[in-house]
Amino acid sequence: MDLTVVAYVVYLLISVALTVWVARTLSGNGKIFLSDVLHGNEKLADAVNHLLVVGFYLVNLGFVALYLKSADGVGDARGLFEALSVKIGVVLLVLGVMHLGNVYVLNRIRRRGVMEREQTPPVPPQGWTPPAVKA
Repeated sequence: MDLTVVAYVVYLLISVALTVWVARTLSGNGKIFLSDVLHGNEKLADAVNHLLVVGFYLVNLGFVALYLKSADGVGDARGLFEALSVKIGVVLLVLGVMHLGNVYVLNRIRRRGVMEREQTPPVPPQGWTPPAVKA
């Protein structure tokens, strides 16, 4: 079997496995964060979490598929490891950038929600007092 094909198969297996692992990790831990961001609305947090996971899969698996083609053929075992290390390293960097982008956007949303909560008074107004008349 051609070593280039072996490199493709190993690259796909590792990249897809890493993408699934990162997505599941982010999804599981992201539910708590999203629940806080969305003021305890669990159904909305689950829906947003699911949409983020689908987008994460689409972007990352699309990148993995586009990055599959190798410009140079793989001739020996050393070339196989070098090609895999570059390809998997780039996939890991893309996964990390996607993760940081998600966290950044969600943190901005969370900050906005915290600022809105701070602007509402802790106790609703109890009544109206007319202004004092200067004598």
